[in-house]
Amino acid sequence: MSVQIPDDTDFTSFKEQCENHEGWTARYNKGSVTVWCRDEECKTIQKLKMKIVCKDVTAETLYDVLHDTSYRKKWDSNMIDTHDIGRLTVNADVGYYSWKCPSPLKNRDFVTMRSWLPLGNDYLIINYSVKHPQYPPRKDYVRAVSLLTGYLIQSNGANSSTLYYLTQVDPKGSLPKWVVNRVSQFVAPKAMKKIFKACQKYPEWKRKHNPNLKPWMYPEQNTLPCINVADLVLQRADSLENIDESSLTEEKRAQHHSDDEET
Repeated sequence: MSVQIPDDTDFTSFKEQCENHEGWTARYNKGSVTVWCRDEECKTIQKLKMKIVCKDVTAETLYDVLHDTSYRKKWDSNMIDTHDIGRLTVNADVGYYSWKCPSPLKNRDFVTMRSWLPLGNDYLIINYSVKHPQYPPRKDYVRAVSLLTGYLIQSNGANSSTLYYLTQVDPKGSLPKWVVNRVSQFVAPKAMKKIFKACQKYPEWKRKHNPNLKPWMYPEQNTLPCINVADLVLQRADSLENIDESSLTEEKRAQHHSDDEET
């Protein structure tokens, strides 16, 4: 139950999971985007992996965009709220994130410990769910569990990069099959394309919004309160309430499809 801050071995293992496609099934492969699914023994676990090749976007820009919570509010339309709670080390913190689920499902939220590491020409960001005493589950959200989620950013040269996104999540509920299919066929690829578009606009936006403020690169800029890792507990999925949404039918399909196209 104790929380362990990831070390180099954990980052290396995550990178291998991103690059090794054995046991994964490609569910979407168009243009520069690929989405894979993996069936887990536990049917409540949803495991997805995505990849996008970002031409004319540097690895450094991708890394900044994924860290910059102020900018995320500009491009992540699925997000309801996100904020940093506190820092653990120079490259680890705890944060809160809530996101919209397709109607009629209930919205989900997470409390996660996040850690990041530049590794050669690569950048890695990984997280998993923890319990924080000041952020108990809320009645208006289903508290979901990230077993392992993260990004691998690889440089393809001076002005090109590849982004992998791998997520292993327990959404704390029996989801209808249409939700799982829609995520892999529409939501996931659109989300990757949205990140790419956000990266293209980021340099200009950042020049106008605290251009030198990057606490993920310069720890001395970090003003978050310190958190003792001993005050955190690993969030176990079986300690949270399960809800059964498997019988829910999809609503307003045309509107959803329109939303997907916008992303």
